[in-house]
Amino acid sequence: MKKICLLLIICFGAIFTPVTAFVSADDVYETPAKAAIAIDSDSGKILYAQNADKAMGIASITKIITAYLTLDAIKKGTLHWDDKVKMSDYAYELTQNPEASNIAVNDKDESFSIRDLFNATMIQSANSAAITLAEKVGGTEPKFVDMMKSQLAYWGITDAKLVNASGLNNSVLGKNIYPGSSETAENELSAKDVAIVAQHLIRDFPDTLATTKKATETFDKGGASEQTLATYNYMLPGLPAARAGVDGLKTGTTEFAGACFVATTMQNNFRIITVVLNADGADTDDYARFTATGGLMNYVYGTWTARIIANKDVKMSVPEAPTKLTVLDGQKTSVNVLPSDNFSTVVPMASDSKTSLSFSKKQGADVTAAITKHQKLVKVTFNIKDKLGYLPGSDGEKFYLTATSAVPRSNSVKVMWNHFVRFVNEKL
Repeated sequence: MKKICLLLIICFGAIFTPVTAFVSADDVYETPAKAAIAIDSDSGKILYAQNADKAMGIASITKIITAYLTLDAIKKGTLHWDDKVKMSDYAYELTQNPEASNIAVNDKDESFSIRDLFNATMIQSANSAAITLAEKVGGTEPKFVDMMKSQLAYWGITDAKLVNASGLNNSVLGKNIYPGSSETAENELSAKDVAIVAQHLIRDFPDTLATTKKATETFDKGGASEQTLATYNYMLPGLPAARAGVDGLKTGTTEFAGACFVATTMQNNFRIITVVLNADGADTDDYARFTATGGLMNYVYGTWTARIIANKDVKMSVPEAPTKLTVLDGQKTSVNVLPSDNFSTVVPMASDSKTSLSFSKKQGADVTAAITKHQKLVKVTFNIKDKLGYLPGSDGEKFYLTATSAVPRSNSVKVMWNHFVRFVNEKL
């Protein structure tokens, strides 16, 4: 059994420093939070889970849903980065409320670009900016909340409780609350739900990380409300709880939700997403959620590793992997197949977990010409079977074995003769 290396981290005042320690694969790690989860960003493999299915307050983590729908509108062409938007009275009044995390808007009639509003939403967690995006995309915030619910349902999230686009408690919003919601309602998702949203955000819109990795950014440059945005993600480089590799994603804090954080980092050649909800001790420790996240990251990278499964154009060492297929109706009777790309995936360091590779075709299986070079002919599925499982909609990772050469189709006369011969052999 391989030794499992757990990196201990010195959390404050400098970038986390790796220190080597060793733990047993049977050790049970407990994150100091009410709920937590860690997943492999690419595959959706759950790497750690603690109370991960219970719906809880998520506060401003809500904004990753708002960001997703904004980016989706831009992708569809119904919204553009340079579009200018004036804040509604509702959103503007929030900028004047010291209880609401916000940007300072000095001119009520000023319009702001979608880019500035997105930066303010994701870097400084500005609630008025998130609401303005929601109103622009959805027409009204309640209609946008309905869009949020539909998007989550599409991803298989059925236990979400959403009442606004910002993550604020309804008590701060006055009369501007979602129809039918209570005056003190807040958004609630499970840690697993948050991981699903974060995975889609990073996978569908990877450029999001170019924003979330920024510790500061200028808002409304040259305008009446020009100011410096500052992140609440203290795990970014140069900040008090910095950790190398962290480039997102979103913090959230309310009295109901506690201190929450959905983070992502790239380390040891694989990216993970972690979620910590209601970190322990946050009432006296401003860094509690980052300490909890750092410990969770240490545990994951100390118990999981990236393994190369296949190399591009190199025969796989697995006996079941086909290397040659039979070609029907072709100018050649066979075609070789090899991995189309390098493929690596996350596997547990412990030897007691079961991994499997399955192939859609066996050695010598039939394929029909014409075959083009690099055509995908065999689907390969890699799967890990354990108690943690995968996120909904994920059941393993897939790659392909492709044709190493082209095989043109035979002339029509020969094809007809081949079909007749096969008919005789198989049916008579």
